[in-house]
Amino acid sequence: MNKSKSLDRGKWGYLFILPFFLTYFIFSFIPLLDTIRYSFFEYYRSGIKIVGPNFVGLKNYLEVMGPDLFKYMGNTFILWIIGFIPQIIISLVLAAWFTDPRLKIHGEQFFKVVIYLPNLIMASAFAMLFFTMFSTSGPINGALMNMGIIKEAVDFMGTVAGTRILVGVMNFLMWFGNTSIMLMAAVMGISPDINEAASIDGCTPTQIFFRITLPLIRPILSYTLITSLIGGLQMFDVPQILTNGNGNPNRSSFTLIMWLNSYLKAPDYGHAGALSVYLFILSGILCFFVYRMMNDDDPDGSKKAAKKAKKAAKAAA
Repeated sequence: MNKSKSLDRGKWGYLFILPFFLTYFIFSFIPLLDTIRYSFFEYYRSGIKIVGPNFVGLKNYLEVMGPDLFKYMGNTFILWIIGFIPQIIISLVLAAWFTDPRLKIHGEQFFKVVIYLPNLIMASAFAMLFFTMFSTSGPINGALMNMGIIKEAVDFMGTVAGTRILVGVMNFLMWFGNTSIMLMAAVMGISPDINEAASIDGCTPTQIFFRITLPLIRPILSYTLITSLIGGLQMFDVPQILTNGNGNPNRSSFTLIMWLNSYLKAPDYGHAGALSVYLFILSGILCFFVYRMMNDDDPDGSKKAAKKAKKAAKAAA
């Protein structure tokens, strides 16, 4: 009787998860297969005339695989790194501070809410805010000129470094709160007995952080890095709005997704499909390497010791 009840509950479970799989299949899986299919076809619009779809094999892949691909890929990674490095460093510092019982921070919940608030602001609103603030006639230039720091307005978005730094700062401000909250939760999941035992053994707070805390929260760090990397490859709205879709100056802030969007606006579904497949493959390869790098399958060193012992036994024989 208990067995039949458990089977009935299992059927209800499958019923409840069915909407997700149906939604994923209709709106994600089928479009994914369609994108891969289009990548092998010549399918674009020329004026009012639609050309194709005509099967062309790997022609779209070969045409997309050019200097522009590597240039825009480099732009994307530079913009991501500028925002991610301060994001992960400051998030780790905040996580360590807010989870340290010795500091006794008052109003901790309030500060957590304030830290997370920028994550709720739309990227388009952030981009418009920064565009207004850092324009040549914006309040930043006005304040610097009134204080006598500069004599003429600085064109922040007229230089490669200025534009990239602004994009990186916006991405940092939007996402460091989410990363901080996740890392706080990971640190709070560590048993206090471990840190207490390390303190009794004479470990300093710095040693505890680097030798105990960081290794124990490695799975969350790996998740943060992978999701941030995927988000970086999908970077679009901030540079699109800040540079009016041109990626100026000299296309130095033109990302892969902005390039993909230009194909979709044309529209040129064949090249857009090929570029989408390249992005999919690139994301998979990078996530695999990050996962392998951040996850140690021999945390206690037993496998390494066994290999050394085996080598030593072979040498002795």
